[in-house]
Amino acid sequence: MSSLLHCQKISKSYRSRPLFENLSLAIEEGERVGIVGPNGAGKSTFMKIICSQVMPDDGKLTMKKDLRISYLAQEDEFEELEVVDVLRNAVKELHLEEHEAENRVEKQLTQFAFTEAKQKVETLSGGWKKRLAIARELIKEPDLLLLDEPTNHLDLDGVIWLEKLLMQARFSVMLISHDRQFLENVATRIVEINPGYEEGCLSVKGSYSDFLIAREEYFVSQAHLEQALASKVRREIAWLQRGARARQTKSSARIKDAGELMENLAEIKTRNSQNTKIDIDFDATGRKTKELVLAKGISKSLGSRLLFKNLDLTLRPGTRIGLIGANGSGKTTLLKIISDQLKPDTGTIKRADALKIVWFDQNREQLDQSLTLWKSLCPEGDSVVYRDRSIHVSTWARRFQFKPDQLHLPISYLSGGEQARILIANLMKQAADLLILDEPTNNLDLPSLEVLEESLLEFPGAVILVTHDRFMIHEVPNLILALDGNGGCKYFADYSQWENSLQEEERAAREKGKGSSETQKSRRSGLSTSEKKELLEIADRIELAELELAGLERQMEDPSIGSNHDRLMEMQAKVDQARAGVEKLYRRWEDLELRQAAGAS
Repeated sequence: MSSLLHCQKISKSYRSRPLFENLSLAIEEGERVGIVGPNGAGKSTFMKIICSQVMPDDGKLTMKKDLRISYLAQEDEFEELEVVDVLRNAVKELHLEEHEAENRVEKQLTQFAFTEAKQKVETLSGGWKKRLAIARELIKEPDLLLLDEPTNHLDLDGVIWLEKLLMQARFSVMLISHDRQFLENVATRIVEINPGYEEGCLSVKGSYSDFLIAREEYFVSQAHLEQALASKVRREIAWLQRGARARQTKSSARIKDAGELMENLAEIKTRNSQNTKIDIDFDATGRKTKELVLAKGISKSLGSRLLFKNLDLTLRPGTRIGLIGANGSGKTTLLKIISDQLKPDTGTIKRADALKIVWFDQNREQLDQSLTLWKSLCPEGDSVVYRDRSIHVSTWARRFQFKPDQLHLPISYLSGGEQARILIANLMKQAADLLILDEPTNNLDLPSLEVLEESLLEFPGAVILVTHDRFMIHEVPNLILALDGNGGCKYFADYSQWENSLQEEERAAREKGKGSSETQKSRRSGLSTSEKKELLEIADRIELAELELAGLERQMEDPSIGSNHDRLMEMQAKVDQARAGVEKLYRRWEDLELRQAAGAS
């Protein structure tokens, strides 16, 4: 494989704070490189240097001649355009013939399942905006695609769709992600940018699992090296501290070597200290109540659309529920009902007296971006109270891996992961009976995710977890509640059981289709010439009709439509009509196949 680009001893500082120094990395053709590292290590900045949006302070970047690079930032930004115009504008950069450009746009719309080309971008959900952003970059046919947190805003189906897309790609990929299962499935090499490594990064060919093994081996070797150096330094110090008469005969070379040993020890101690983790420990009230929340037969609709019905839910201390379902299936609505922010349409819900709920908000709406880190962690004075103990704000900040020089920065200057840590720090100060975590993994670095998992497993109260992080949804919940968005809700023992259930349902549906065909063989026999042509084309017609139905259903998830009763009713009528059209096409397909089979027998 030939090299696409090579970074040589790249360095970058931000506001006099070094992000990384002397970083060297090469990207080969056909590689899918996962970039990981602690929040604030400079992952996004490094990616922006590669696509020439940011200049390095020092070092050299060389790349293959005429290398085409596409870059997808964390946040998706669009002008107020229609979906098709976003893609047309992207194609203009390639200076293609008009018909060729239009063919490429049509192909991209079909591949990414955009059935409403004229739909306004601002009406798309977060997940579909992310799809459009990816389509906008891929339509340029890059040699190297850079993706910064591409799974943010995607539901589980969207993440799996993106996995398949990247695994089939013929171009090279560099992606920043904290989604461990996504990295496991997609990446062919993992690179961690971290000042804790002597070279500034650790590069491991293979899967994320291979990287974890190599990283652990590296840290163990560094710990052993620190111990060995510390022993040597102690011996040299003892030698240097001998009497004045002995010092006169000491070798100047040995004195110099002792000084270098001390410098090496200080350096490795500094590096190893970079690998400490944040300290998450949610405070529970210690309530002994057997039932914290008891819901019986609750139902909720959004306009004329039923989200869930006849749902029973019991939350006790130690209950950890993983709430799953596609975007718009009603997960956030259910959380608001449980926390008494919304009322169910039917059914009853009882909560323990003075129930204390702590909610982790995926949109970070609880953070005032204009405040400094100090004021965000400690609104008054210079100390916070945690478990009835006063802790100075600088000590509290260090617990969450913030440096003293960050305390007076506005939090708008901090990364998404650093802001997530602020929110966790503030939630920890509140004693809770029930923790509600709505996408807590967004932007959190990998060490923080591991600590968060451990904390949730140890929390003695109840937990409701919504996350697309499949590692966490496997590890933390002891019960899965799945919403299908069409009124259905079902419990599973774990995430694997839910996955198996989906596969069984798909298999049963296929078998049912075959069985139905067999029992109706004798209905009519033989096909006309036009019907034979119709049978050849009907599968494509069904696919297009299903894409149109999916597009309409996605539009129904838009909050602006849900809050407009007339628009909602209009959209629901379109969805019902499209769904009836799909069902009609399937019945016609079955009928044609049965008659063809009967005519051949």
